[in-house]
Amino acid sequence: MIQTRVLSVNAGVQSLVADLKQRARELKVAISTGAAGETVIDAGAAVPGSLEAGRIITEICLGGYGSVVIGSSERLPRWPFALTVRSSNPVIACMGSQYAGWQLTNEPGEPDYFSMGSGPARALAGKEALFKDITYADQSDTATLVLEAGSPPPEALVRRIADDCDIAPEKLTIIFTPTQSLAGSVQIVGRVVEVALHKAHELHFDMSQIVEGMGTAPLAPPHPDFLTAMGRTNDAVIYGGRVTLHVTGPADAARALAERLPSSTSEDYGKPFKEIFSRYDGDFYKIDGMLFSPAAVQVVALESGETFSAGAVNPDLIDASFG
Repeated sequence: MIQTRVLSVNAGVQSLVADLKQRARELKVAISTGAAGETVIDAGAAVPGSLEAGRIITEICLGGYGSVVIGSSERLPRWPFALTVRSSNPVIACMGSQYAGWQLTNEPGEPDYFSMGSGPARALAGKEALFKDITYADQSDTATLVLEAGSPPPEALVRRIADDCDIAPEKLTIIFTPTQSLAGSVQIVGRVVEVALHKAHELHFDMSQIVEGMGTAPLAPPHPDFLTAMGRTNDAVIYGGRVTLHVTGPADAARALAERLPSSTSEDYGKPFKEIFSRYDGDFYKIDGMLFSPAAVQVVALESGETFSAGAVNPDLIDASFG
């Protein structure tokens, strides 16, 4: 794991953040300075945002160590465009940066606010036990945080975020993308490889053995209703996502991972996500965690040359979800 000590996800996104800011008018995002001095980028709340902004934000979520491409796909004839994600450092990019694992909320007496933090700043704060499991921590004098939210955090919370990252608020960039927006729909679907790695972690697979990751999922059409938009972006991965992981180690372990990785292994598989969410009264934590994974997977065992495949794309459920 020597490489995990030299790659900086916060340094890795500086050029991407600069690009987002320089092209703000073209990408239909808004740049402002918050009350604490932080840079705030609205990618779809008070402004339209764009698919390209979402693509860049997805690469920012990946800490600059993943590529994101929007292109055509023949897998689903009614939905001909898809997002493809690749990383040669998938554990750092997906688990060390992209995973939305940092709970951000107000303290008593402060304005109500809640969001799950994603992106490079997580690796500076190191609030999650996950970072011990992947033995990764970042060092940087700048931090970038991405929120799936309709508004930025209030000043008091921003200052705590900066303190947790051990930087001045002026060195913090916060990007927020509502689920219903163009950019938001892209950056959520762009988690197709991340959900596979997160499930592998939950299955206690040795994360140091995952050396390459790539995946694709259909672009979900945005919807102004939050629940519908959330359902579509989740369904894009659960029923339309395809992932290939290249791993070292025993072939038997690769085979076992492939067999347990697809979303179809979950007891909640089989209905559009919006229906599942409603059945559990809107409580994410009641949903079987094994559902959050790609529809189809391949695990390539590098030491034996074998490829193990499981799961399948479900066009009917994609159609039911996307409309």
